[in-house]
Amino acid sequence: MENSLSRTAAVKRDTSETRIALTLDLDGSGDSEIATGIGFFDHMMTHIARHGLLSLNIDATGDTHIDDHHTVEDVGIAFGTALKDALGDKCGIARYGDATVPMDETLITCAIDFSGRGAFYTNLQFPDTRIGQTFASELVEEFFHAVARNAGMTLHIRQIAGTNAHHIAEGAFKAFGRALKTAVAYDSRVAGIPSTKGVL
Repeated sequence: MENSLSRTAAVKRDTSETRIALTLDLDGSGDSEIATGIGFFDHMMTHIARHGLLSLNIDATGDTHIDDHHTVEDVGIAFGTALKDALGDKCGIARYGDATVPMDETLITCAIDFSGRGAFYTNLQFPDTRIGQTFASELVEEFFHAVARNAGMTLHIRQIAGTNAHHIAEGAFKAFGRALKTAVAYDSRVAGIPSTKGVL
């Protein structure tokens, strides 16, 4: 099956805590414009786009004077929703994707199934509560929980090795991007929905 349809999505999410505008093209070139007001998070989202070969634009403002939590989680919700919208009925996609990424002393593996059953499973262990000066390490998991639930994907991210918090986070985002690229790719041998149930 050829990719004859545009696999794009645009999501806007406005709450009392955040305002997010996000556009996504699954068949992009890895280009991105990310502005969330959280420098480290912008850097991580850029990795997803680059390694996932997505075109991704995110313009987000949130109550970061209180905490980064709302912005990170809501971007995850918007990104997961965009993935689900862009994939449509998932006809012809590979469905599964996995990648293992080394980042110096760190080794992270990620596996994705667009099963329709959104859940995130992980054993990430950060050596500190902060990455750099300000980013809470627990927000890495919050982001991926939000993405998995809203995209309807089963997502596993496993830490095989790692002692540096920045490397662990970066390895997770890079591995996710590369696994995502494989999972959403069209496979010419797949006829219809890639499930014996006939629906995902």
